[in-house]
Amino acid sequence: PNHSIIIIKKMEHKFDSEAVIQEFECLTKDAKRVQLETLKKILKENGEAEYLKKWNLDGRYDPQTYSACVPVVTHKDLEPYIQKIADGKPKFVPFNDELTETTMQIYRTSFAFRNRYFDGCNQVVNGLGVVISSTFAHSIIHSFRTFELVWSELCSDIRTGTLSAKITVPSIRTAMAKVLTPNPDLADEIRNKCLGLSDWNGLIPEMFPNCKYIYAIMTGSMEPYLKKLRVYAGGVRLLSADYGSSEGWIGANVDPDLPPEKTSFTVLPNIGYFEFLPLGEINEAGSVEPELIGLTDVQLGEEYEVVVTNVAGLYRRNLMLNINIDKNTEKDLQLSVEKAAKLLTGEKLEVVDFTSHVDLASDPGHYVIFWEMNGEASDAVLQECCNCLDKSFVDAGYVSSRKVNAIGPLELRVLKRGTFQKILDHYVGLGSALNQFKTPRCVGPSNRKVLQILCNNAVKSYVSNAFG
Repeated sequence: PNHSIIIIKKMEHKFDSEAVIQEFECLTKDAKRVQLETLKKILKENGEAEYLKKWNLDGRYDPQTYSACVPVVTHKDLEPYIQKIADGKPKFVPFNDELTETTMQIYRTSFAFRNRYFDGCNQVVNGLGVVISSTFAHSIIHSFRTFELVWSELCSDIRTGTLSAKITVPSIRTAMAKVLTPNPDLADEIRNKCLGLSDWNGLIPEMFPNCKYIYAIMTGSMEPYLKKLRVYAGGVRLLSADYGSSEGWIGANVDPDLPPEKTSFTVLPNIGYFEFLPLGEINEAGSVEPELIGLTDVQLGEEYEVVVTNVAGLYRRNLMLNINIDKNTEKDLQLSVEKAAKLLTGEKLEVVDFTSHVDLASDPGHYVIFWEMNGEASDAVLQECCNCLDKSFVDAGYVSSRKVNAIGPLELRVLKRGTFQKILDHYVGLGSALNQFKTPRCVGPSNRKVLQILCNNAVKSYVSNAFG
């Protein structure tokens, strides 16, 4: 702990929030020039790359030539290079110092704004940290849901200074044996705090009284976890982390006073070259490649998909995972689940997690929604939930298809408790990092193992009669 305090004090002395913010302001105010320079730098440094050479840029680094010669990347375009990697052909790992620097710049920028807003939030007081953080909100929820189940055992371990027999990993037992000593006073304190909570409301500030904020990615597919996270957080502020993807960083959260649902991200123009695809073009363009626009040409209130060229050799990659979306989107699914879940409040129940599947084995095909709840609801309530889910998908194409039975009645399948833990265990067993896990919101037929886990753990099924 003493070393931690010293390190943080040194960082405080060196880190100048206002200087970082001033740099950010200069970059964003001159975004068009910075974008041109960034594109030129990327293309110049990677001009001899096999992929770029095939498009005959011939030393031209302007946006017009780039967009005219280099297509938006599809999986088909990258397939030969992916196959080379699979075959073990020598290659440079697509990671470099510039990519590390973009990560540091994103972190510095968002931290500078948080540091300005939360005065003294990076202090360590009485040996306790003051920020609870993870990559995704799901990981924080998972941790505290686990705590709900094992808090009594933890108190017992702390009281006796021994580790539960449930912990079987030798390295963990050895490490804990070096630091764990009997502490009955602490065990009593934790026990009394847990017993004093109502439905675990305010667990985080009770256990971590110096916590100033909770920090994780809370937008997009993480939004469904906000309700439960707010229960744990009590009055502690939730902050959404920055906007990035596997393809690279996009923007920083420079408005830490906004709630996660209203979080906006500011693109840093020197960490990559960014183009934007109007969503309307996606639906109307057909086989013709739609026209993309630059960072400084986007219009307020319009919606776009991001197309990124990064510093590590990815050129014009559309970040949308799948633009051939069915009648309903992931956001539609989330809103429908939130609306239907309100019907459970009368029985003091909640949806722990959810996913979906398009069942084409039946004719006509239909949507299947999988729910795991924290208790058992009556059949009448669950049938009402099923109908509500079906009616809450308001896309005109879906509604009209349901009315003429071109899409079959929605099905709600209720899962055993712990099913999503089994799915998490499955992915971790494949090598996924726990703090990188995101529940798949739509499980396709190719994901057979996860679909098998869901189907094998379904205990009840309800079919919608919302459309007669």
